[in-house]
Amino acid sequence: MSRLETDISEQERDAIRAAAGWYARLSSGVPSPADEAEWALWHAADPLHQQAWQRIQAVREQVGRVPVRIARDTLRPRSTHPSRRELLGFAVLLGGAAWLGWRSDYRQAWQADYRSAVGERQTHRLADGSRLLLNTGTALDVHFDPQQRLLRLLRGEILVETAADTLQRPFLVDTPHGRVQALGTRFTVRTDEQGSEVIVLQSAVLVTPLQGSAQRVEAGQTGRFDDRGLAPVQRNAPGVAAWQQGSLVVVDRPLHEVLAELSRYRTGILRCDPAIADLNVSGAFPIDDTDLALAALESGLGLTVVRRTRYWVTLTQERG
Repeated sequence: MSRLETDISEQERDAIRAAAGWYARLSSGVPSPADEAEWALWHAADPLHQQAWQRIQAVREQVGRVPVRIARDTLRPRSTHPSRRELLGFAVLLGGAAWLGWRSDYRQAWQADYRSAVGERQTHRLADGSRLLLNTGTALDVHFDPQQRLLRLLRGEILVETAADTLQRPFLVDTPHGRVQALGTRFTVRTDEQGSEVIVLQSAVLVTPLQGSAQRVEAGQTGRFDDRGLAPVQRNAPGVAAWQQGSLVVVDRPLHEVLAELSRYRTGILRCDPAIADLNVSGAFPIDDTDLALAALESGLGLTVVRRTRYWVTLTQERG
């Protein structure tokens, strides 16, 4: 047994082995409804399973293949199956650096100073008087010292209302892709595997990607960045930060994007048939009751919600 294997707990080892097994099983052909239901139950049963599956998705992107229907982002069938060589390559990645990265991410998130579960929001008052709101599935560390006020956002989304500081320390938010510095402001920061996003609600911030120079983002603007740079800033979409009031507000957004947002607030799989993925959606939907939000989409767009299990939900045009 390698040193890496002896360092991990039995639960962690079981989770990653189970996730790898599910990947191979679901990629071997078109999964049956029973397979999908069993996977959904396994995925929802333990946060450790969810973390393991997230790492599976990151690793399969490196391998360059998407598992049939169960890929979290696309969930679209393909006509070919992964080869033995591709699955072996996946296993090699999983057993080495990717596994180590998953283990590190998991430990960081679950040992964070503040963390929220899926579907949960929290409000906190920091030591300097600043107000901090955590959105669903968020984890962050807080480090205040005489030189700076620093938040390290490990995953998820936060809203910050900064307070004046008698020591005049900068207020900073670090993500895996760069740094956001508040300029006496109210703003949100969100991070995921693809990049980070800052939405400025008042005043301004400075955004410094890991490999780029600092750029100012003003009130009413949204800046998306990765470690290589900041994309051209955009005007804030209607209803940004409505999650703090328990709503998802969208205007002319495609259905698949709306479902991707709603899926952040519930466990399991939420998808739609590809044929209706680009339907335009406008409205305000409750994020504290995603089933009610789905009922509104069903009624407003003339769709059907198909529930194979409570953890596997699909929107279609089919009628009973």
